[in-house]
Amino acid sequence: MDYVISNDCLNVVISSIGGEIMSVQGTDGTEYMWQGDGAYWKKRAPHLFPFCGRLTDGQCTMEGEVCKMDTHGFFRWTEMELADNTGDTLTLRMKTDDTTRPQYPREWAAELRYTLDGSTLKIDFSVKNNDTRTMYFGYGGHPGFHVPLKKGLRFEDYCLEFAEECQPLSIGMSDACFLQGEDAPLPLAQGRKLPLRHTLFDRDAIFLRNAARKITLRSELDDHSVTVDFPEFPFVGIWHSPKSDAPFVCVEPWTSLPSRQDVVEALEEKSDMIRLTPGEVYRNCWSITYR
Repeated sequence: MDYVISNDCLNVVISSIGGEIMSVQGTDGTEYMWQGDGAYWKKRAPHLFPFCGRLTDGQCTMEGEVCKMDTHGFFRWTEMELADNTGDTLTLRMKTDDTTRPQYPREWAAELRYTLDGSTLKIDFSVKNNDTRTMYFGYGGHPGFHVPLKKGLRFEDYCLEFAEECQPLSIGMSDACFLQGEDAPLPLAQGRKLPLRHTLFDRDAIFLRNAARKITLRSELDDHSVTVDFPEFPFVGIWHSPKSDAPFVCVEPWTSLPSRQDVVEALEEKSDMIRLTPGEVYRNCWSITYR
């Protein structure tokens, strides 16, 4: 089922499947979100939980128990329950069930709240540990945006602009998109801008650390822009379908990174995992502003 929230600036459509953003339209009719063309990538803006990225052999362990999950975990494929829809705020809930337990053997309850504030869509994700054991997990966003946002422009007319000068490191990845090798500096024009070109993604996603935690998709030839603000995420991925001319780009804030190449990770030993003790609640708030 799709739910709608709106205000004087934006009309937003959100799916009950994983709470995925399906559409964001401005008052001038501009569609900001990638619309899921299967020739490139059929998703649009999934949430990633309880793992971000690929798992070696599709599995990991947690305190000795085997967890078998697809890339990015199961949240993005799971039906959420409506808790509240006030017209400009939507709250959805998900909890452990017989489908999730074999993949991730913990009892938990998650809540996803979207709130419109002018041209900003605020995203509040929380999860409570209802188990008697510690939870180890990652959380991430994966929103994809149309490029170009304005007809007649090219992908190469746009850039990703970091909110402040920074010296991000591109995290070492294998050809299969697992952790491997050394981090390397990612040069930015004027210390802040990454010009877009399709060949950036010939080796799949670019993962960054030490980057500014606010990134804007913009063009000097377009009044429209999209800003992703993610203060509580230490990593950010930039992606479109590799070796393609895909007309979109994803800006993906993540709390953790994929498995190491050829290593079946023990989540309790992976240093970037969130650790949540019994009864504890984790919360992460981020936002997307559409101009």
